[in-house]
Amino acid sequence: MSKKIILLLSLVLCFSWTAFAQPRPVEKSSEQKAAVKPAPASFAAKYEGGLFGYTDKESGTLRFDDANERLVFFSKENKELFAMPYETLLMIYPQSQSVRSTAGTVGSVIPVPGAGLLGLIREKRRYLIVHFNDTDVDVKGVVNFKLDNKELLDSVIQTLGEKAKLTQRGDAYYRPKKTTTEL
Repeated sequence: MSKKIILLLSLVLCFSWTAFAQPRPVEKSSEQKAAVKPAPASFAAKYEGGLFGYTDKESGTLRFDDANERLVFFSKENKELFAMPYETLLMIYPQSQSVRSTAGTVGSVIPVPGAGLLGLIREKRRYLIVHFNDTDVDVKGVVNFKLDNKELLDSVIQTLGEKAKLTQRGDAYYRPKKTTTEL
């Protein structure tokens, strides 16, 4: 009889330890956040498309307009083309594409033995993807900006996410959907 009680108690103890194991959310350490520098107030960017009424790709400057709480794109002539208020931003995230460089494409078609290896030359292109809610026409859209390097892209995403009061999920920031409670 005592062997059964000891066995029963040991089984209860084993299962009680596993029953109280709770998953914990992954926390970002302060070292990881500190590794990304704040973005500059303005930086070079190339508008790749996505906004209604602006179909041409254009090089220019993106600026944080904190006084009016918006992200503004300026042309090369320093003329304001469009702005997106922080409150209309729904999601921002990075995207990169590995593409064959122009030199690699041209060199790969030269009729010289071994020239085909130049086609292996690739470059990474970094994009800032912004999902927004256009309140003027009540439509959601996606705007793409090409940035120079990964460090700038990471700092812009973090700074814009914090300024727009978005929630972080991995490398992306998003605005949680508002839920309505029924009484």
